[in-house]
Amino acid sequence: MPEHEADGQLATPTHEVRDFLHRRREQIAQRWADEPLFRTVFTVSRDEAVEASKVVVDALAQVADSDQVEDPDAAGFSGVREQLARMGAARSRAGLSNTQVASELAALRPPVENLLAADLEEAPPEHLRACSTALTVLMGTLRLVAMQTALSEWQALSDRQRLQLMEVATPVIRLWDGVVAVPLIGTLDSARSQVVMETLLNAVVDQHARFAILDITGVPTVDSLVAQHLMKTVAAARLMGAQCIVSGIRPAIAQTIVHLGLDLDVITRASLSDALRYALHELGADIVNPGAGQR
Repeated sequence: MPEHEADGQLATPTHEVRDFLHRRREQIAQRWADEPLFRTVFTVSRDEAVEASKVVVDALAQVADSDQVEDPDAAGFSGVREQLARMGAARSRAGLSNTQVASELAALRPPVENLLAADLEEAPPEHLRACSTALTVLMGTLRLVAMQTALSEWQALSDRQRLQLMEVATPVIRLWDGVVAVPLIGTLDSARSQVVMETLLNAVVDQHARFAILDITGVPTVDSLVAQHLMKTVAAARLMGAQCIVSGIRPAIAQTIVHLGLDLDVITRASLSDALRYALHELGADIVNPGAGQR
């Protein structure tokens, strides 16, 4: 039955929904615990799914109390964002698409609407429609919050994986005592250039390297910003006490550097082997061809 405000009037639709959520908290949680979104995520026990459902119901009641049923940034949602993110991520790992996760979220609405209709069956039709509308909007906002949170988590995961792939694609090779090299293959952008700098400088410290070779034979071209990053990497290595050698500069990259008027105060060699030969010579360990003296 609908409750009344102190002045004898029917409660506002959002406050009616708030009171309904408080009254039917247990029943809603029990029904949600059997829905795929909760049942397949909280698998330890059904009680775990029920308790998780209650947390979401409480959040919805708090949002309804604040009359912010259309606002995904309402304070009431802050307490369930982390839980919704875990649930979305779990369903994603299970192979569900964003659309399928959204459908599972939408499936939470009918059980609640049915309970609300039963609770307000004796209320005036206009009041029932208004309360149903408020509940529909509230559940729609919950769905929006869940998808926004899940998308943020997926984007963060994607960014982490991208960074890990860039680190894997930027190996540091110890060629000789005091000589390290970073052979680069593929497209260079600003983000990867930053990884290159960090990787190379860490290797200089870890290996006590006197020479650091940046081999860009496998890089087809770079833009102006990346060219500047490479020059900054060379300067940073010099500050760390290592002499940097850039090898394998392609004609297109050379033209970019000249066109930009960059100060190319760096040793360059045509190939990685030439760069290694130079470094070894400077270290007093020249390469000798065993067959050079034979007829």
